[in-house]
Amino acid sequence: MSVIWSPLATEKIRDIASYIALDNPSAAEQWIEKIFDAVKQLNDFPESGRIVPEIKRNDIRELVQGNYRVIYKVQNKDILILVVKSYRQILSPDELQP
Repeated sequence: MSVIWSPLATEKIRDIASYIALDNPSAAEQWIEKIFDAVKQLNDFPESGRIVPEIKRNDIRELVQGNYRVIYKVQNKDILILVVKSYRQILSPDELQP
């Protein structure tokens, strides 16, 4: 399986890390590492994330890392990282587009 990051997901990673870095640059770096480490497990265990509650589709899943959700889609032999967002935010249908 290969992991493919959507432009939206990479933009959100940058935005969140920049926000964290305003107070603590090293915490921002650690947060990024944790997100990427969590995503690495998907290569071997693509369905290890839970089904996204507000979508209820077997192919759309999420990994929860701290206060953030990594929402992804399992598609054939690819894992598409769709978006990274706060667990407090509801996923919008627009964010499901790769």
